Amino acid sequence: MENVEKEPLFSAKYKKLITNPLGIDNPITIQVLGICSALAVTVKMKPAIVMAISVTVVVALSNLIIAFMRKAIPGRIRIIVQLVVIAALVIVVDQFLKAFAFDVSKQLSVFVGLIITNCIIMGRLEAFAMSNDPWPSFLDGIGNGAGYGLILIIVSFFREFLGSGSIMGYPVMEKLGLYKFGYEDNGFMILPPMALITVGLIIWIQRSRNKSLQETK
Repeated sequence: MENVEKEPLFSAKYKKLITNPLGIDNPITIQVLGICSALAVTVKMKPAIVMAISVTVVVALSNLIIAFMRKAIPGRIRIIVQLVVIAALVIVVDQFLKAFAFDVSKQLSVFVGLIITNCIIMGRLEAFAMSNDPWPSFLDGIGNGAGYGLILIIVSFFREFLGSGSIMGYPVMEKLGLYKFGYEDNGFMILPPMALITVGLIIWIQRSRNKSLQETK
C-alpha cells in the first residue's frame, strides 16, 4: 500500500476554516444565520460574550461528535441524532452557567436553551461535519462560533457604550465626565430594533469594502 502523507494539523487549508468565518464567510453577516440571538442578547457585553463562548463550545463539540459518528448514522434519522447531540451539549452548558455564572445565566434566560435551534449549528453539521473528518469539523465549528461571537461582541459594545454609557458594566461615560457636557444615554440603542440596524450597518460596511462579496452574494 502507498503511504499517504497526512496534512498538517494547522495547514493553510485548515487555518481558513477558522479565519474565513471571521470575515468573508461570517455566519451572521454573510450567511445571515443566528440573527435572533444577535438581537436579543447584545444589550450588554457580558451576556453577549458568554453567549458567544457557549455557542462556540456547542458548535465545535457537536461538529466533532457528528464527524466521528457520521458513517454510522442512518441518513433517515441524521437530523434526530444531530438534535440529540446538540441538546445534550446545550444542557451541559446551561447547567455550567447556572453553577458558575448564575447572574449571567438569568440575563440570558431562555436564549441558552434556544441554542438548540440556532441555524448556524444545524447548518454546519449538515454542510460540513456530515462529510468531513473530526479535526477539520472541529476547526470549522470553532471558526463559525468565533465569527458569530465576533458580531455579537461588536454589536453589544456599541449598544452598551451608547445606550448605557458603560463597557462590561464599567461606567465609561461617567468616568470620562461626558455627562457634565450634556451627553445623555441613547435609550434607543438598548431596544431590539437598534440591534438589527447595527447588524445591518456591519453588513453594509463589510460588503462595501469587499467587492467580491458584492459580485458573489
